[in-house]
Amino acid sequence: MTALTALPGAAAMNRDGVVPPLPWRRMTWVTWRQHRVALSGVAAFLGLVAVYVWLTGLQLHHAYDAALACRPASSLTCGESSSNFKGIGQILANGFLLQAVPALIGAFIGAPLLSRELETGTFRFAWTQGFGRWRWTLAKLVMLALAVSVAAGAISMLFSWYYQPYFAAANQALNLAQSPSLTPGLFDLRGITFAAWTLAAFAIGGLAGMVIRRVVPSIVATLAVYAGLAAGTGGLLRQHYLAPVVTRSLNIPGTAWVLSAQWFDRHGRPVNQFLLGQVLQHGDPQLAGKGGVPKSFSTWQYLLHHGYTQLTTYQPASRFWPFQWIEGGWLLALSVALIAATVLLVRRRAI
Repeated sequence: MTALTALPGAAAMNRDGVVPPLPWRRMTWVTWRQHRVALSGVAAFLGLVAVYVWLTGLQLHHAYDAALACRPASSLTCGESSSNFKGIGQILANGFLLQAVPALIGAFIGAPLLSRELETGTFRFAWTQGFGRWRWTLAKLVMLALAVSVAAGAISMLFSWYYQPYFAAANQALNLAQSPSLTPGLFDLRGITFAAWTLAAFAIGGLAGMVIRRVVPSIVATLAVYAGLAAGTGGLLRQHYLAPVVTRSLNIPGTAWVLSAQWFDRHGRPVNQFLLGQVLQHGDPQLAGKGGVPKSFSTWQYLLHHGYTQLTTYQPASRFWPFQWIEGGWLLALSVALIAATVLLVRRRAI
């Protein structure tokens, strides 16, 4: 058999006459070549976000240090310094704008990963190469998932630095309200959860692309599923990671994530703000507020004396890292399950 008539890949056959699969390391270069434009776009996008957060954070930290060092705290100059601190970075103050970063990565990196090949038909060529369809899919999913997770973990460190003044105990000296570290919108921008959410968004996009097989519908589905998952976690699931603290005390830590505060009468029945306002107006009009019960010690004592009790349910700030590990753990498990489901669907799909 001459070189011109030899079968393709015959030189790579082993002694049993079987062509062994290509090594995994070959896929590193292939994945980069195939997705270098998308990865470069993610790097540029995250770079722009990082530059904006860093420049705004420098102003924020400078204003915070100036307000903290100002003396006397009750002076007009110090009041202006505190107002200046409050006015910086309002667009990022609640963190919800930055919540879109994982969703965009999942939609524009994860969703087109398989849906573009399925929509254009190029999968017929890619899946018949010596690497194998399921190894091809798994390698690309794992490599890109690792890349976006590392990038998200790096930028979350910048977010943690940016929001540090909002959680500082010195805010009490500035007469500023401390932001609860567990509050929705800020909790999942710091620690390990931002990278975990980014990984989950990518995995959702990969599975959506395999199931729907069209790029644009897969992007829309990824955004919708991610938004629902994030809203459900922040509004319903996260508060139940550990049993909340229930107390009758009025001295709730300023860093606590208050879940509910409900007044009850002497028979244990819940009462609304309107009824409590009538009680205060009838007993001592000076204690009654306008449009609600004032949060003052005298009002609280008066209502307690007349048989009313307030029960406050909250999660203390000391549970930040336990909550981080719990949320990061189940998001990692979800991502692995979604990637496994995607690979399984690829293996079962007829070419």
